[in-house]
Amino acid sequence: MEVILLERVEKLGQMGDVVKVRAGFARNFLLPRKKALRANEDNKKVFEGQRADLEARNLERRKDAEGAAKKLDGRSFVIIRQASEAGLLYGSVSTRDIADAAASEGVKVDRTQVRLDKPLKSLGLSKLRVMLHPEVSATIEINIARSADEAERQARGENVLLHVEEKDEEDAAEAAEFFDENAEAAAKE
Repeated sequence: MEVILLERVEKLGQMGDVVKVRAGFARNFLLPRKKALRANEDNKKVFEGQRADLEARNLERRKDAEGAAKKLDGRSFVIIRQASEAGLLYGSVSTRDIADAAASEGVKVDRTQVRLDKPLKSLGLSKLRVMLHPEVSATIEINIARSADEAERQARGENVLLHVEEKDEEDAAEAAEFFDENAEAAAKE
């Protein structure tokens, strides 16, 4: 199916381009979200009549997005989650969780603007892209931790999982020493 793009669509084209896409993509994504029109003669005339207005609106939205990107770019947000000793989360962090974390710090980000390349299922720091406009993006950092103290340590660059492993080794050494002492005392009796 051929469509006329009403705005820039990533990996597809610029405003005004006539592109060929699969029918399902057009019906389920592009047309309902008013990102495109079917490419027929009537719609081409309608688009040419509205082109100046669409470009002006797009330019205004882009300037707003650039201002928001300056405020958002490089920010870090903390998400507290339960996790195993190995650092794997009981569940995952979704785009909604990230949008809620940003909103709690006074930054308005819609969950549809957050781009996750892979699910976030472990503790640590992750860099993500936020698409504020089809032509403007910002990079944020998500700090997933079990507690605020742990998040602070991760932000400084510490590996909190190493501390758990070291602590486990210390606990094992203490337990072995305790059992050795008790075994010696039992042997003397």
